[in-house]
Amino acid sequence: MRKIILNLAVSLDGFIEGPDGNYDWCFTDQDYGMTEFYNTTDAIFVGRKSFEMINADPTAFADKKIYVFSDTLTGELPANVEVIPSKDYLQRVDEITKLPGENIWLFGGASLVSGFVNNGLINELLISLHPVILGGGRPLFENIKNKMELALIDHQVFSSGLVQLSYVKQPKFDFTILGNM
Repeated sequence: MRKIILNLAVSLDGFIEGPDGNYDWCFTDQDYGMTEFYNTTDAIFVGRKSFEMINADPTAFADKKIYVFSDTLTGELPANVEVIPSKDYLQRVDEITKLPGENIWLFGGASLVSGFVNNGLINELLISLHPVILGGGRPLFENIKNKMELALIDHQVFSSGLVQLSYVKQPKFDFTILGNM
């Protein structure tokens, strides 16, 4: 089964975009492992607002299948883009993860990430913690209803001060099996 990996940048104070929706605070001075990560994926899950941002460059992600989660996206779309309405999203995510292929990059935005967390759909998190305090903006996690326990599997500290943290979702232990011993 394909893994869904949340990979995004976050400020030290927990924001994924600045107060004006900006991303100019994200470090671009080096690769930060993005090429390697990108090459392990063949699909991207993205919300409408994030899609509109990346779709401004028609060559961006042209080699990936892009699934846009939206009830309002209209207009002509590139051949590699499929829109998934909210009423179908749990079923479609299940179907897509069962298709043959590589990992799936959960690109964002925050509302989509919250839905995936609340439904237990994320397998791994790759968080690039940027040493900047924004003081406001869009938080990484909003309206989380269900606890998601994680295990740190890797970390990397870059010369710029950026820290990359890799987590996997902890498997749930079934304590009822102890009663059968």
